Amino acid sequence: MAEVKSRMTQEEKQVLQQFLGSTQLSLLYKATVHGYNATTFHNICNRQGPTVVVAYNRSGYIFGAFTAQSYSSSGQYLHDEKAFLFRLKEREMEPSPIKMTFSAANQAVYDHAVTGPNFGAGALVFLNQNTAVVQTNPNITNYTFRADELHGNDQNLVECEVYRVEDLCNMLENPWRKVEWTVGEREKLMDQIRTFKPCLSSVPHYRVLFLGPVGAGKSSFFNSVNSTFRGHVRSQAIAGSDSTSVTTEYRTYQVKNGGDGKPLPITFCDSMGLEEKHGAGLDIHDVPNLIKGHVPDRYQFNPSAVIHPNVPGYIKNPALKDEIHCVVFVIDGSRVEILPEKLEEKLREVRRQINKFGVPQLVILTKVDEICCSLEGNVSNVYRSKAVEEKMQLIGEKLGIPLCQIVPVKNYSSEIDLKDDVDTLILMAVRQMLRLAESYLDNFPLNKSSMDSPS
Repeated sequence: MAEVKSRMTQEEKQVLQQFLGSTQLSLLYKATVHGYNATTFHNICNRQGPTVVVAYNRSGYIFGAFTAQSYSSSGQYLHDEKAFLFRLKEREMEPSPIKMTFSAANQAVYDHAVTGPNFGAGALVFLNQNTAVVQTNPNITNYTFRADELHGNDQNLVECEVYRVEDLCNMLENPWRKVEWTVGEREKLMDQIRTFKPCLSSVPHYRVLFLGPVGAGKSSFFNSVNSTFRGHVRSQAIAGSDSTSVTTEYRTYQVKNGGDGKPLPITFCDSMGLEEKHGAGLDIHDVPNLIKGHVPDRYQFNPSAVIHPNVPGYIKNPALKDEIHCVVFVIDGSRVEILPEKLEEKLREVRRQINKFGVPQLVILTKVDEICCSLEGNVSNVYRSKAVEEKMQLIGEKLGIPLCQIVPVKNYSSEIDLKDDVDTLILMAVRQMLRLAESYLDNFPLNKSSMDSPS
């Protein structure tokens, strides 16, 4: 048999993908190829997971229905709170999408071997009596729709296709954080960061310390911020993936504004990665020394020995400007659920140590495009993704940090050109760091000596 091809145009598919929160649809069944037959439909589409039916009638309407449940010819109703009906196109006009939800999830789908896709106890039935006809009963209470809106009262089909929804990512109707995904907003964020000034004259730059597991993307985040302000993708800090920390030195970085070359009011302090096993990665007892500013730039970390005053370069009397004003935990968002227990405990212990100094903390959740496939190539829907929201809530619970101090980002990794949506998330994270660092310095009198700091 020749390859079975989809009838949907790319534009129609994009509209459907927005409804579904999915980027990957696989054509399973095509009535003009496999036959208008309920038994054949079930033989092909049973046990395939979430599926969507797309029908075409003689009047030019394109409409259908989605279920997140898997068919199995059970002879029972399937409870499905995610099921819905839709129209993609009206006659031969431009796409005119509408989405119709239901009121009775317990009878959303009827799964029986003798009927084709059956939604809402007979509200909408495809392959009716094994013919190229769709049966419509719009007055059934499960769904509220008008047949003329759905398919123009034309029940005769010229095609009926069923697709497996392979990367279903539950997308919310409305984003739970409001973001303007425009070039103007990106420029506004950049300008806010450029002009942000510490409230104390003795502190020329906010110092932000990055901590996190190996491979989470600490160095990559600095490179991404640097890329955004320099106008092209850059890799100043050593980044990559390995079983052990790529970063072995304590490094401090300043980002220069690409326009005038002036440094931004923030210094990024990159540390060795945290590892699960004892005696590997950053020793958590080095954290207080990092917070208080005793560790010099380019200090070579020693996982088996904590820095001490006799180490060359040790800063014995750090000023407030040398201390850390905000700590950022960088966590791989795609691995939150499988974070090793011992590593999780290390992170909590580090949090406890930092809390003793009153330094504010932020969590950056990286690799959001790997959490939800619908974000691949476009992260502007990040705050509509239920999967991302759940990961943020989970890491908040694991580390005991409020959701308002957790932000998602995507670092530049495979890209060779900048993208506005990626930049926007990165810039929002930097702005939040500056705001938290500012709140820390608010604890000090404006005339306080730069040599003084809380114990």
